[in-house]
Amino acid sequence: MRSPLHLKLGELELFVLNDGEIWLDGGSTFGVVPRVIWSKLTQPDEQNRIRLSMNPLLVRIAGQWVLVETGIDRKPGFKHRELYRLSEENPLLAQLALLGVRPEDIAWVINTHLHFDHAGLNTRWQGGRLLPTFPKARYVVQQQELEDAIHPHERSRASYLPENIEPVLEAGLFEVVEGETELLPGLRLLPVPGHTLGMQAVELESEGRRLAFTADLIPTLMQTPLLYIMAFDLYPMTTLETRKKMYARWLEGDYLLCFTHEPGHPLGRLIQTERGYRAEPVPGLDSRPSS
Repeated sequence: MRSPLHLKLGELELFVLNDGEIWLDGGSTFGVVPRVIWSKLTQPDEQNRIRLSMNPLLVRIAGQWVLVETGIDRKPGFKHRELYRLSEENPLLAQLALLGVRPEDIAWVINTHLHFDHAGLNTRWQGGRLLPTFPKARYVVQQQELEDAIHPHERSRASYLPENIEPVLEAGLFEVVEGETELLPGLRLLPVPGHTLGMQAVELESEGRRLAFTADLIPTLMQTPLLYIMAFDLYPMTTLETRKKMYARWLEGDYLLCFTHEPGHPLGRLIQTERGYRAEPVPGLDSRPSS
């Protein structure tokens, strides 16, 4: 498992964490792109699953710890873990501990959306009860996303697990926002609909340097081309239009991108050529906290 990646973004301290691997069906992950094409980018296992990662982002900003995404839900048990080739435990809390960060130190949890592989450690079993993992945090989510998670339709129901949502609701810890929002100075939330209608990306800026956490708008470096849209996206044509808008913004602003499911190096930059968009990894970043 990858150790936390450390970088400085102006005055901001960032750590790209890892909550292990998830193996998803390759055809579903690449949507309408044929296997003869996507299999040149990644090799599937015997069940046609490809290896992806969960890459939450930890940010130190204005003296507060902000956690973007909480990894995957392992609470449903063995069959669930076997289906996605998950490890038995969530590595996320151990990675936070390596950095000297306790769950109660987290001031903000940003849920890009509430699918089980992005909000899985919103809660955990404590004393025989499911309770919020980060008891002093505000869990920030778009109004549209929370409404859709509480009242899912037939196609989205399997991705929204009540165990990751209801204990946070009962504790009154959700911080609901609508549309583009500056949560903290230098930290902005932007709606990026398509995968779900209420998904949001996170933008960070300090001293002229910028980073965007792309959520499932661009899950991996491999899926940067405009038409490499997952079959899991509920509104694929909305994803396409959102990609066009955000790619132009992130390219013009010279944003470093952090990819939520990239199994290799999780940071990259957009490049536009005559053949369309692609992304290249940004290597050489420090993997240790600064002293």
